[in-house]
Amino acid sequence: MKLVELLRRYLFDYRLALAGVVLFQALQTFGMLFLPTLNARMIDDGVAHGDTATVWRLGLWMLLVAIAQVVCNAAAIWCGAYAAMSAGRDLRRDVFHRVVDMSHQDVARFSAASLITRNTNDIRQVQTFVVMSATMLVMAPLMSIGGIVMALSQSLHLSWIVVVTVVVLAVVMGLLVARMVPSFSVMQERIDALGSVTRQQLTGIRVIRAFVREDAEKARFAEANRGVTEANLRVGRLFTLMFPTVMAIINVATVAVVWFGGIEVAAGTLEIGVVMAFVQYLMLILMGIMIASFMAMMIPRAAVSASRVLEVVDAPLEIESHGTREVLPEPGAVEFRHVGFRYPGAEAPVLHDITFRVPPGGSLAVVGATGSGKTTLAALLVRLFRPESGEVLIGGVPVEELAPTALSHALGLVPQQAYLFAGSIADNLRFAAPDASEDDMWWALDVAQAHFVRELEDGLGHEVNQGGTNFSGGQRQRLAIARALVGRPGVLVFDDSFSALDTRTDRELRAALDAHVAATRVVVAQRIATARDADRILVLDGGRVSGIGTHDELLTSNAVYREIADSQEAGHVG
Repeated sequence: MKLVELLRRYLFDYRLALAGVVLFQALQTFGMLFLPTLNARMIDDGVAHGDTATVWRLGLWMLLVAIAQVVCNAAAIWCGAYAAMSAGRDLRRDVFHRVVDMSHQDVARFSAASLITRNTNDIRQVQTFVVMSATMLVMAPLMSIGGIVMALSQSLHLSWIVVVTVVVLAVVMGLLVARMVPSFSVMQERIDALGSVTRQQLTGIRVIRAFVREDAEKARFAEANRGVTEANLRVGRLFTLMFPTVMAIINVATVAVVWFGGIEVAAGTLEIGVVMAFVQYLMLILMGIMIASFMAMMIPRAAVSASRVLEVVDAPLEIESHGTREVLPEPGAVEFRHVGFRYPGAEAPVLHDITFRVPPGGSLAVVGATGSGKTTLAALLVRLFRPESGEVLIGGVPVEELAPTALSHALGLVPQQAYLFAGSIADNLRFAAPDASEDDMWWALDVAQAHFVRELEDGLGHEVNQGGTNFSGGQRQRLAIARALVGRPGVLVFDDSFSALDTRTDRELRAALDAHVAATRVVVAQRIATARDADRILVLDGGRVSGIGTHDELLTSNAVYREIADSQEAGHVG
């Protein structure tokens, strides 16, 4: 069972706290079981005989036992909460670390919305279960079994009431729990769906407004919201049915004890204190069964959540970082050897037998029509994907053999979508080089043509909104380029990173790169103007190498390149 495996794995380090839970809950329950007996003795030996001294003595003992109960209960709850919160922290850490190590395919397999739900809602369900277990799980069996033993020690004549009540209550609770189990899985799935819809709408809010699709998206959200509501109501109806049913059974049992116990008291075969104690023990027994049943209802939901969380923690990764090599024999060299790649579930490969080499300090531009595999090639180079066939080498070493730190120091990536993190501009630049000085950052900004930062009142300390929404698209791209430059990597990969720049800024940026950056450059470009000055240009057509050479060579020898160049020149003239 996944829940047991998760608890064993993450609670073992807090076994002393769990031992404290068991100890303190046991002491509290023993005190609870002892109180009715003291109460019966006080009534029969003290009140019935007018013995005030006995009443005071036994009353004092009852007060001391009650105080001890409170102390033990508080200590048990503290120990349980400490274990649960600590285990939850460790679990969130492991889930986050696993997600950070995931490739694009791994994230797509779960979906981003589901991963967020698993690291928040599902872990919270497991934590709640552990806290409730620490409060109730030890208490319930001790209360039920101890209550039965103590009740029978008070009166065997009334024991049949206990047996009948326990059987009826167990049957009723079993039926209710069986109905709840499938509902919890549906509930978590619909929470995932709601999170997915919300995330899509927040991410695509500009597109939604541009196409005036607010009403349609509101309807889609309403449908997902209705699904979550219906799943919660289904479980809620069973909960609302449970408590009145249990209380009815308890009240009927209490009436039966009073009725039949009263008959025996009237006949002189039973004392009134014993009847009162029996009622209290019966209440403890039924309370213990109810607590156990409540825990039984929590177990299925916690089990579903535990399974979903462990599915992430134990998920095999598409790309495992087991490389150990730190030294690159040929720093700055980039090479593809017969590389092929197919996306999971795709019928045909995206790339076929790609072979090329860029020497240290050289530059390669990759051009091609939309869907030709340019971005996939860049992603393979920085190891966001794993090739289906062939090898990708950086510095003369296959990327899977490189240690993650060596690979990150060797490569600087500027992705298609220039994403910036919340914080200052300096924080974003130091994302690639934590020890970068201010001089390093200003150098990178100047090369990236991000001169607008100097015009900001607080300069490097200027706050960046999440996603960089307080900057224009071109400003975000230049900041992302500066982030890649500041670490001075041996290889720079630009994945269509100049698309938001005007022609003049594009030209000035490329000139600055030529003048101040010695790194090898691989540039994925849509515009021929961006690619034409590269040492060599790789032309992709349908995922295959159509040609490779200089701008002038390809214009005369490659029809695909010539067609792209002619179309852009015609578009520019028009």
